[in-house]
Amino acid sequence: MLSSIHPLGERARHNRWGLTVSSFVIAAVAAGGAAGAVLGGVGSLLPDGSWRWVAALGVIVAAGGLDLAGVAAPGPRRQVNEDWIGTFRGWVYGAGFGGQLGVGVATFVVTWGVWATGALALLTASATAGAAVGAVFGMGRSLAPLAAGWIDRPSRLTAFNRAMADRAHLVSRTVAFGLVTTGVVGSFWSLT
Repeated sequence: MLSSIHPLGERARHNRWGLTVSSFVIAAVAAGGAAGAVLGGVGSLLPDGSWRWVAALGVIVAAGGLDLAGVAAPGPRRQVNEDWIGTFRGWVYGAGFGGQLGVGVATFVVTWGVWATGALALLTASATAGAAVGAVFGMGRSLAPLAAGWIDRPSRLTAFNRAMADRAHLVSRTVAFGLVTTGVVGSFWSLT
């Protein structure tokens, strides 16, 4: 999907990349925010207490640890429907793809961090705070197509795809390590 939304491809389809990617970003943030709001609202039904903070840190550390251990995250094994690209206008498939990725669990779940984000939204016990968690997640998911903004010729697309493939393992390890570090630092911070 990422290799499909770039200026070169959008120009070839007679679409404007800026419009397609803008609709992607807006939909990803909105869908992530909506999912987070629902989870935060459900979380408000759980008992109050400091256990939420402990649970949140535990979820973060566990998610990073599972990713570092190479345990595959459960979830759907589907991508967005690439046929939409030839069927709909750019802003339509941009919004459709963004919405699915913003929710997090509508497409491939490749990291435990997706589930940890949902748990964190739940543990906020607030629709507003949950929406903020989800919106930040959606924004993070929308950064990928923005990285392709410099692709204006086939050689750059090839180089971009190669670089993404070469760095995929490094990025996943860095994110997993970041989750563990955040959880551990947060645990020490909460003890002081």
